[in-house]
Amino acid sequence: MKTIKGHVAIVTGSATGVGAATAIQFAERGCNVVINYTKSVDEAKQTQAECEKHGVEALLCQADVSDNAACQSMVAEAINAWGRVDYLVNNAGTTKFVEHSQLDGLDKEDFLRIYSVNTVGPFQMSRAVEPHMRQQGAGSIVNVASMAALAGTGSCIAYAASKGALVTMTLSLARALGPHIRVNAVCPGFIEGRWLMNGMGAEKYEAVRGYRAGASALGANSTPEDVADAILYFSTAAGLVTGETIKVDGGHHLGKSTFAQR
Repeated sequence: MKTIKGHVAIVTGSATGVGAATAIQFAERGCNVVINYTKSVDEAKQTQAECEKHGVEALLCQADVSDNAACQSMVAEAINAWGRVDYLVNNAGTTKFVEHSQLDGLDKEDFLRIYSVNTVGPFQMSRAVEPHMRQQGAGSIVNVASMAALAGTGSCIAYAASKGALVTMTLSLARALGPHIRVNAVCPGFIEGRWLMNGMGAEKYEAVRGYRAGASALGANSTPEDVADAILYFSTAAGLVTGETIKVDGGHHLGKSTFAQR
């Protein structure tokens, strides 16, 4: 395990789920972390406590990434606390659960709200950390996209489109911010946890969870920890990798293996 003791990571949307798992993995490696949330203050405090168990400092920061001033303020808090930002994970996201065939289920305001968090937010956060990472001579940005970006699936059309734009923006930023700042993306598939359960409802969630696992080459869905593993790889172990996107879906995009079990 690479030592990143004393480094600093900002993980947006890190009160629960993938963000929380990522923040904790950074903390396990000795990295100070910014725990960002919008409404889930109790869960954010729990994540902070889990991080601090590993002997690091964890800063709580309530901020909506769709607000540029809030993005700038979050980065300023990290700089004031530790004087550096080494890793940015753009994980905060939102959606509206609407069947793709129900075009009337989405309106302009839905698109603007979803894009403002899922696409504009990561741009604003990247812009906020860029001068500090460039001054340090190194930095890593990881955007949490989705398999919906590649397949046009997911919770709604606006969500898939926003994540597709995020994947494209990853390429643009990787070119613009090199050679010192690397920018990559992870594309999780179905992630087991409360976010999808709350959005889908328990019955549909269980049905989709079972189907997705059964139709995947590895026979399993992603967990928040699985996605965090990929994020930490891009952040700390892939020093010559930029502008790349990795799928974290248990091989669902491949389909179930047809080879007989041995």
